Amino acid sequence: MALVPCQVLRVAILLSYCSILCNYKAIEMPSHQTYGGSWKFLTFIDLVIQAVFFGICVLTDLSSLLTRGSGSQEQERQLKKLISLRDWMLAVLAFPVGIFVVAVFWIIYAYDREMIYPKLLDNFIPGWLNHGMHTTVLPFILIEMRTSHHAYPSRSSGLAAICTFSVGYILWVCWVHHVTGMWVYPFLEHIGPGARILFFGSTTILMNFLYLLGEVLNSYIWDTQRSMEEEKEKPKLE
Repeated sequence: MALVPCQVLRVAILLSYCSILCNYKAIEMPSHQTYGGSWKFLTFIDLVIQAVFFGICVLTDLSSLLTRGSGSQEQERQLKKLISLRDWMLAVLAFPVGIFVVAVFWIIYAYDREMIYPKLLDNFIPGWLNHGMHTTVLPFILIEMRTSHHAYPSRSSGLAAICTFSVGYILWVCWVHHVTGMWVYPFLEHIGPGARILFFGSTTILMNFLYLLGEVLNSYIWDTQRSMEEEKEKPKLE
């Protein structure tokens, strides 16, 4: 029942997300006290998604260790369900939403940080926490994709799921504006209705593209891995 490095790494990543979430929730920012609280920010939703995903990864690893050699068909069935849930979460939520948050945040930040992360926030959020929310998500999810094979759902069901998430979040942002009169993100205040519709449509398309990117990347990593293993086996067979 010895733990392998990738299993230890998942525990470490899960603990880091728990630390980031606890530190973020402990910050007393005015925006956290308004309608929707932290849940109106995609960054926070993404942190919860990543923490839940890596929690499922750790639970799957523990179940695999406990099931190994037990011969119990019921335990095998439960393990397969956990693996299916883990793979679905990576494909539909953890990868596309995580990469979206990192890419869009830093692109807008580089253009004009006041549009996405006003300098005023530096008084509340330390630099390490900002990177924990908007940077480390990328290497963590790529490490997970590289260390474990994940079976993607059918393309149609996967795209339908990510579209549902994207549209659901856009409607939530619009509802928060309807209730409070304020947009969740400052840059939405400075563009017209047409530009907002274009932006929301573009973000949904980008989410779909990132889902497809994850599917292609997952296949490339594991097809390459399989080819390398087959090459190593050839001399033995000869």
